[in-house]
Amino acid sequence: MQQFSPRALEYLNAVERFGTIRKAAARLNVDPSAVSRQLSQLEDTVGMPVWDRMNASNPITSAGAELLRYYKQMKASEAATLSRLHDLIGLRRGEVRIAVGEGFISDLISSSLQSFLTAYTGIQIGVEIAGAKDAVQMLEDDQIDFAIAYAPARNPRLHCLIEKHHPLDLITPYDHPLAQASEPLTFNDITDTPLALIDSSTGMGRLVSFVEEISHVRLEPRLRTNSVAVLKNFVSSGMGITFMPKLTVIDEVRAGKIRVVPTAHSALSQARIRVLCVEGRELTLAAQAFLDHLKQSMSFLMADADEIDC
Repeated sequence: MQQFSPRALEYLNAVERFGTIRKAAARLNVDPSAVSRQLSQLEDTVGMPVWDRMNASNPITSAGAELLRYYKQMKASEAATLSRLHDLIGLRRGEVRIAVGEGFISDLISSSLQSFLTAYTGIQIGVEIAGAKDAVQMLEDDQIDFAIAYAPARNPRLHCLIEKHHPLDLITPYDHPLAQASEPLTFNDITDTPLALIDSSTGMGRLVSFVEEISHVRLEPRLRTNSVAVLKNFVSSGMGITFMPKLTVIDEVRAGKIRVVPTAHSALSQARIRVLCVEGRELTLAAQAFLDHLKQSMSFLMADADEIDC
C-alpha cells in the first residue's frame, strides 16, 4: 500500500471536525475542489471510501475513522518528539493546552499556575473552562493536551492519568435544618427544600440526573445554571441548597458560611476527579511537566476528599 498523504489526512480530519467539504476548505483557506481531490486520492490509496457524501449526520466511513485515528496519533507523537528535541537542554519553551471544570479554577489559579509560570517562563499555558462532556469532546478533537474533569462518563478512547476521590456532597447554608441530619440524606429528604442545580453537561449535573433516574425521584430546582459561582452564592446567601464537592467550597466552609452534608447515594459518594488524555497519544514534555507540577500543588489532585481537613 502506498504511503498516506499527510495533506490528505489533514483534509479528512478537517472534514470530520467541520462537517462538510466546503466548511473544511474555508477553515483551511483552500478551494473546496482541492479538498475533494485529496479525499479522492486517499480513497484510491486505501481502495475504499473514506467519506460518505450522502450521509450528513455521520459522513466518515469506517475506513476514514481508522485513518483519522492513525493521523491523530501521528500528530501527537510528532508534537511530543518536537517538544523533546527543542527542550533537551531544559524546559525553555513550549505550549500546554488544558480544559478544566469551573469548580477547579480557584485551586488551579491560587498557587499551581502562578508557581509553574514563574518556574518555566518560556512555556505558555492555555486554559479552557469546560464541563466534563465538552472537555471530552475537546480531547477527541485534539484541541487540548489533557483535561481535569469531575465525574466524566467512561470513554474507551480516553486514558486516565490521575484519579482522586471527591464525593458530590449536599451543600447547605451553615444554619440550615438539613445540616443537622444525623444520617446521610436521600433525594426524598430534599424534595421540599429550595434547590439549585447545574447543567447536565457537567459531571455534577450528570450524576444528579443519574440518581434521579435510579431513585425515581424528580427534583424541581428553583434555579438552574451552568456556573459553579452562581451555585455557591445561592447557598452562601441562604437561598437554598445544591450539590458540590467539599473542596470547591472549602473556603466558605472554613468561614462558617456553608456546611457539607453527606448523601446516601453511592453514585454521589463514590464520585471521582479524573485527569484524562487520549489513549495512545503521548504528552509533550511541557504538558507532562505541567501535569507533574499540578500533582504536587493542586489540592484536588494531591489528596482524596477524606484526607482534607475543614
